[in-house]
Amino acid sequence: MLYIGSMNTDNRTKINQLLDSQPKGTVFLASWLSKKGYSLDLLKSYRKSNWLQSIGTGAMIRHNDYISYEGALYTLQKQTNLSIHIGGRTALAYLGKVHYLDFSNINKRISLFGYQGEKLPAWFKNHNWNANIKYHTSSFLPTELGLVNMEFKTFSMFISGAARAMMECLYLVPKQQELTECYELMEGLNNLRPKSAQRLLEACNSVKVKRLFLYLADKAGHKWLNYVSLENVDLGKGKRSIVKNGVYVSKYQITVPKELEALGKTNL
Repeated sequence: MLYIGSMNTDNRTKINQLLDSQPKGTVFLASWLSKKGYSLDLLKSYRKSNWLQSIGTGAMIRHNDYISYEGALYTLQKQTNLSIHIGGRTALAYLGKVHYLDFSNINKRISLFGYQGEKLPAWFKNHNWNANIKYHTSSFLPTELGLVNMEFKTFSMFISGAARAMMECLYLVPKQQELTECYELMEGLNNLRPKSAQRLLEACNSVKVKRLFLYLADKAGHKWLNYVSLENVDLGKGKRSIVKNGVYVSKYQITVPKELEALGKTNL
């Protein structure tokens, strides 16, 4: 039983409103609650009365509530102005686009993406989420473009859609993501919406990402690529060497791994 002590009716009403304001399995940020009229003293009394418990500086959860990293991300999206989201290979896994890769490792390597300059708060970084979380910041795509709303157990939040997630994987090539694995992921995107790919290609400011995206889609033989216009897509000038001692693909002016070029069939 929760101890409410000398908490008056007014405060009990406020705590009920607070608990009803956010889904279970998520975090309450003191900065957000302060804007809602909850003083630091009042929040302290809620913790003392076992309504809330701290999981780090400025972050609280319901007493004995289970919080996953997804619930923490929900809070970052809803209570702050951060654009941090599940992206890359992890987003493709959530979208059901990872078919024949090693499922046992999907939840061990979690890829999060945020805009350049956005930092994960200390309470998030210091908490044990039982996952190997890798956070990447970039500005090669606009913050909201290509995101989709995904339903979780008690809440919904934005993650990268398939086209954006694929581009995020390619952004990490070659240092943090193998290009051959990206090709395997691209092979599963046979139902990608051309309009989605079109908008992202036009907005993307990474020549490397755009050339690799088109190369892999072409190599995979995806029919949707026929409906993507490159008229307003800036592919830059000159050659791009993705790896050393690779194979040069003249159509996209890129050098790729020999083992990748040997995979499948291509009309390049």
